[in-house]
Amino acid sequence: MRPERTFTPIDFAAWPRRETFYYFSKMAPTSYSLTVDLDATRLFRTLKAANCRLFPAYLWLVTRNLQRQEEFCLAEQDGVLGHYNCLTPLYAAFHEDDKTFSLLWTAYDDEFPAFQAAYLQDKARHGAHHGILGKAGETPPPNAYTVSCVPWVSFRHFAVHSYEKQPYFLPSVEAGKLRPEGEKLLLPRSLTVHHAAADGWQVHQFLTDLQADMDRFDTFL
Repeated sequence: MRPERTFTPIDFAAWPRRETFYYFSKMAPTSYSLTVDLDATRLFRTLKAANCRLFPAYLWLVTRNLQRQEEFCLAEQDGVLGHYNCLTPLYAAFHEDDKTFSLLWTAYDDEFPAFQAAYLQDKARHGAHHGILGKAGETPPPNAYTVSCVPWVSFRHFAVHSYEKQPYFLPSVEAGKLRPEGEKLLLPRSLTVHHAAADGWQVHQFLTDLQADMDRFDTFL
């Protein structure tokens, strides 16, 4: 099922993060990045057996687990701070002909097969369109967050540096090239977060839940 996007304004008087948010957004604006290796052995094996692609599974898994925590859904809408109930992955479609990319987005669906079908449809319709926004005449929805992959590099660290002056609190996620290590396949994964939105505990919970879902991906097919 595809969730209908909603936005819930924050009640500052009752919000436990109000002082933390003020400190890291006004007094000491801070973002941070963390890169870890996730074990993709079982996920890769499951996808190969099911003849599924890794990238849409990666988009779906990351989106599913980010939006389980409202801290990763923090945003401003018309000057009002609040939380979205769901996120939309905004990802890069690479063009082999001129080595540029375009941004595409596919609405999240609770069912992976439905999301994968929508992703493949978006790629077929818009994947060859050049320009920074791949869907001509459209703009990404306000709950879109950046999630991408550098499939040529198995990095040890990756960080996103934004020069945007407007408030932006949604996370950014990047994956690298799968790296064999012994009998395992490791997937580098970088997460960049605004400290006003989320702390280390939320990052820990996201990575823990993400690894668990990767290991049991066969239950989502």
